[in-house]
Amino acid sequence: MRAILMLLPASFFQALNELRFNRTRSFLSLLGITIGIFCIMSIKSAVDSLENNIKQSLEKLGDDVLYVTKQPWNEDPSMNFWKYLRRPNPDYRDFKAIQANSEHAQYVTYSVFLGAKPVKYGASSVDRAYLAAGTEDYANLFNLQFQEGRYFSSIEYQTGSRVAVIGSRISEMLFGNLDPIGKEIKVSGHKLKVIGLIEPSGKDLIKVMDFDRVVLISYPLARQIANIREAGNYGGGMVAVKAHQSTDLESVTDEVIGAMRSGRRLSPRQENNFSVNEMSVLTSLLDKFFNVLNLAGLAIGIFALFVGMFSVSNIMFVSVKERTHLIGIKKALGAKAMFILLEFLVEAVILCVIGGIAGLLLVLLVIKGIAAAADFPMFLSWQNVAIGITVSAVIGILSGLIPAMQAARMDPVEAMRS
Repeated sequence: MRAILMLLPASFFQALNELRFNRTRSFLSLLGITIGIFCIMSIKSAVDSLENNIKQSLEKLGDDVLYVTKQPWNEDPSMNFWKYLRRPNPDYRDFKAIQANSEHAQYVTYSVFLGAKPVKYGASSVDRAYLAAGTEDYANLFNLQFQEGRYFSSIEYQTGSRVAVIGSRISEMLFGNLDPIGKEIKVSGHKLKVIGLIEPSGKDLIKVMDFDRVVLISYPLARQIANIREAGNYGGGMVAVKAHQSTDLESVTDEVIGAMRSGRRLSPRQENNFSVNEMSVLTSLLDKFFNVLNLAGLAIGIFALFVGMFSVSNIMFVSVKERTHLIGIKKALGAKAMFILLEFLVEAVILCVIGGIAGLLLVLLVIKGIAAAADFPMFLSWQNVAIGITVSAVIGILSGLIPAMQAARMDPVEAMRS
C-alpha cells in the first residue's frame, strides 16, 4: 500500500511532464475529453438550472394543495376534449360546499380571473393589469408575502370594501418610487384604495399567476363591480384546498371529492364531473421531460468521449514505446508487473482528469456568461463537478488499461535491448 501511495505523485509528475514536453500531442489528445465533458456537463447544468427554476415556481403553489378543475392535469388536453368541455366550471358554490364539509382542510379558497383591465393613477396608466378576485384565505393559501401593507381584513372582505392589493410591476409603472399604500387607483372606472404591495416574484420561468402584474380584490367586491354570478362567468374560477400539516393529502382528497359530489348532487352511479389535482402530477411529468433532455446531452457527449478515449489510448501507447528501455531497467531491478501497470494507468487517469477539469472550467465560464447576458440564474452544482471528474477518471482507466497491460507484460531483457 505504501508503494502504491509513493507511485501516485510520481505518476502525477510524469503526466505533467507529458503535457509539458509534448504540448501539441497532449492538447489534441485531451481535446476530445474536454469537449465530451463540456457537452455532457453544460447540457446537464442547463437542464438542472431550468428544472430548479420551474420546480421552485411550482413549489410556491404548494405540494400540500389540491386544485379542483374541469380536466385532470396528467392527461393530454386533446384526449376526451369534448367530454371535459361539457363539464361545469368550478364555482363559488363548490367552494362553499368544500368549506362546509372538509374537516382536514386548513384553507379553502376560491378565485376568479376577471380579465386584463386598464388601471390608472393620475396621469400614469397600465393598459393590461391582471384583475383577479380571491376569497378571505387566498393570501394564506398561496403564502403571499407583502413588501408593504397587508391583505384584506375580515370586515373589508365581508363588506366588499373598495380596496385592492397590487403587484410590484403595477406599483412601479403607476407610482414609480412613491409609496403606493393609501393611494387611490381607478380600475375600469371604479376607484380602489391600495392597501397592500406584494413582493416581487423574481425570475420564475413559470408563473401560474403573475402576482407582479396583478390587481387583487375581494370576491364580494368583484360580485359588485363585475356582476359575477355564483355559477360563475369569465370561464369559471379555481377552487384550491390546503391540507393541515398533520393530515395526509389522500384524506383531504377524499373529503373534497365527497363534498363536490354532494354539492353537485351526483348519484352514486354518475362519474365525477370534476378533477382534483395536485402539484406532484406536474412535477412527475417534468421529471420525465428533464430525464429525456439529460439523455440527449449524454448521447452527444459520449461520441466526443469516445474520440477522446482513443486519443488518450494513442498517447499512452506512444508513451509506453518511448519508455520501453526504462521499463526494462525497472523490471530488471525488481519492479513488479502490477506497479508498472499502475504507473501507466494512473498517468492515463490523471491526463483524463486534467482534460475533464478543463471541460468543467469551460462549462463554468459559459454558464456564467449566459446567466449574465440572459439574466437567468444558472449554476454548476458540486454534484455535476463530481460526476464530470468521475467520468473523466473512468475514461482514463478504460483508455490506459491496454497500454498499461502491454507495459506490464514486457520482458525486461527484450525491453532493455530495444
